[in-house]
Amino acid sequence: MNWRFRDFPRGTEIIRDRSRPAESCLIVQGFAVRAGYLRSGQRQLTALLVPGDFADLHGLLLKVMDHSVIALTDCRIGFVDHAALRRLSADHPHLWRLFTLLLTIDASIQRTWLVSIGRRNPASHLAHLICETHLRLFSVGRARPDEFELPIGQADLADLLGLSVVHTNRTLQELRAQNLVRWRGGTVHLPDRKALAALAEFDPIYLHLDPERR
Repeated sequence: MNWRFRDFPRGTEIIRDRSRPAESCLIVQGFAVRAGYLRSGQRQLTALLVPGDFADLHGLLLKVMDHSVIALTDCRIGFVDHAALRRLSADHPHLWRLFTLLLTIDASIQRTWLVSIGRRNPASHLAHLICETHLRLFSVGRARPDEFELPIGQADLADLLGLSVVHTNRTLQELRAQNLVRWRGGTVHLPDRKALAALAEFDPIYLHLDPERR
């Protein structure tokens, strides 16, 4: 496959809502988000994308994008033509199964985020997001056992959680007071991962990271 690479500064739109992309993009470096907007301009970030994630693999099947993809930090993005992906998957059916698996796991994460937004209290919700992000990064060699990099501001964190910035700050201070999280200069330290996971009721099964025959 022929890839082309492009760098996007923080805050740049990588894929525009209502566009008709002819390529899919892979997060090579940095963090990106999927975002939905109201007419008022208010937004909800509906997914956090980490290195190794396809941002829009579903674009192979859905011709019109129903959301935007935005660089949450400075990003390096790899683009591959849809036609090339279709040819490759036709020649190698196991790759199409892999693409389907990736989309299925993506849907599993979305279901878990809905539970967090609807039923977890703010402290548990933030703890869950931190546990999830740490494990996803650790699984691709981008995190250490007790810390990882997430260089985002509280406004972006608030949009991920669906909370106000004030409420997000208060919730983060609550986790700090319990010595569960230290967030400094974009580095997230986890002094007690077990206690953080207990607060979040974090069960990583929905990430489907364990290798199984499929």
